[in-house]
Amino acid sequence: MIKREQINKMWIADNGDGTYRNPILYTDYSDPDAIRVGEDFFLVASSFCNSPSVPVLHSKDLVNWKVISYAMEKLPFDTYDKPIHGCGAWAPAIRYHEGVFYIFIPMPDEGIFMVKSTDPFKGWDEPVCVRKVTGWIDPCPFWDDDGQAYMVSAFARSRIGFKSILHLSRIKPDCTDVLDDGKHIFDGSETQPTIEGPKLYKRNGYYYIFAPAGGVKPGWQTVLRSKNIWGPYEEKIVLHQGNTPINGPHQGAWVDTPDGQDWFLHFQDVGNAGRIVHLQPMYWENDWPVMGVNPDAEGCGEPVLSYTKPVKGEFPICAPEDSDFFESDKLGLQWQWNANYKEDWYHLDGQSIELFAQRKEPGVQLCDVSNLLIQKWPAPEFQITTKLDLSQMKDGDVCGMISLGGRYDSIAVAQRDGQRYLVQRIGQWTKDDEVEIVLGKVSADILYLRMKVEKETYVSYCYSLGEEEFASLGKRTEATPGRWVGVKAGLYAIHEGEGEGGSMKAEYFVFQPLGE
Repeated sequence: MIKREQINKMWIADNGDGTYRNPILYTDYSDPDAIRVGEDFFLVASSFCNSPSVPVLHSKDLVNWKVISYAMEKLPFDTYDKPIHGCGAWAPAIRYHEGVFYIFIPMPDEGIFMVKSTDPFKGWDEPVCVRKVTGWIDPCPFWDDDGQAYMVSAFARSRIGFKSILHLSRIKPDCTDVLDDGKHIFDGSETQPTIEGPKLYKRNGYYYIFAPAGGVKPGWQTVLRSKNIWGPYEEKIVLHQGNTPINGPHQGAWVDTPDGQDWFLHFQDVGNAGRIVHLQPMYWENDWPVMGVNPDAEGCGEPVLSYTKPVKGEFPICAPEDSDFFESDKLGLQWQWNANYKEDWYHLDGQSIELFAQRKEPGVQLCDVSNLLIQKWPAPEFQITTKLDLSQMKDGDVCGMISLGGRYDSIAVAQRDGQRYLVQRIGQWTKDDEVEIVLGKVSADILYLRMKVEKETYVSYCYSLGEEEFASLGKRTEATPGRWVGVKAGLYAIHEGEGEGGSMKAEYFVFQPLGE
């Protein structure tokens, strides 16, 4: 029997000898932004149409991170009661000002929103619409020395018709409204194409905008500077792939440590595992930042694969939660739903989670079901084992395990006319091509399912009736990433028949190295 004390994390960045390896998070924390408050570091990331929305992570050393809360329990529009892939909460920014934490969250079809808190561990206020607008993305607030507040932002060509422009607006100091239309302050069309994700800072009399350009996978990190917040801005490329395997490197955040060191966090898009997070050393030369190592004659560095940890001291070696034994009366922070969730979709009894089969309308693909309970991949390779209790299933229920990406794949049990069948469902979110393969009958109430992920690509399944001897099941498939997100894994219970659905219980959902 799988026990909690046997479970180890799939990816640990802390080498345990005062050094770390990149990525520090082999997990899809897309578009990260981070700050330091005292001796604590906080990081936020995109979550698109999933809920709870916009994860907030905490660290003491910039290497070991844990999810502590979400900025929004649900997206503030009923349209997100169903998945809208690629929409919802895009790249957020987190800042701290006069005792208050602020997170700016762009929703490219609805506007720019803000949540605030005096304690990120305890939660966030309801979102406030800073500006109702379409196509504005990547907002970041900034308070100048005179108390005036500003917001720098970018544009999504898919919504507004143009890109590669950075914009500056005056906002209320409490971040509740925009005070004017602002103006464009930088056009990167010729030299910094697709510049986006701006983060605004001030140092030694210069205003700095850190922003990636060149596109997510092939691009680089640009820094702009000016003595006037409205520009004109000088530009410089400060970090690129160089001779490393770290493509991108894309948007992120400059943070300092309590002893005055400077560091830069950014993401790398690796496809199926999503946008994973790296940490680069940084220093200043002639009032320009130098990131990574091996800077060329122009001061442009390349990412490190391993380096000395930023903060000295004894800190617990950890990573965000993944395995779950469902021992709490609250859902673990590793979990999100495929859309805005409802409390009556599940129940926790301290020993298991019960998923109540929700009605799926005819013709809806599995990837578009709202009540998929999913979480991010935590490593490039792993296996997941879950113990399922099927005794409360009813005719019309389909309950099981899913790999959710651009290509999705599920092994489940379908109950029809009092008989249960093992089925595999495979499809693509951009095509109406879902197929179901009936793999055989199963009569047991207790079923063990195992998903294997190999080489960040191949997904296969096994099953057992006794948790010991697992037999291969179904076809091996090749995963593909979703809309700006990596592949996720999880559980679900849906109902495709008449009347009310039944339920499925899961006793655990455990990640392990392949072959254990």
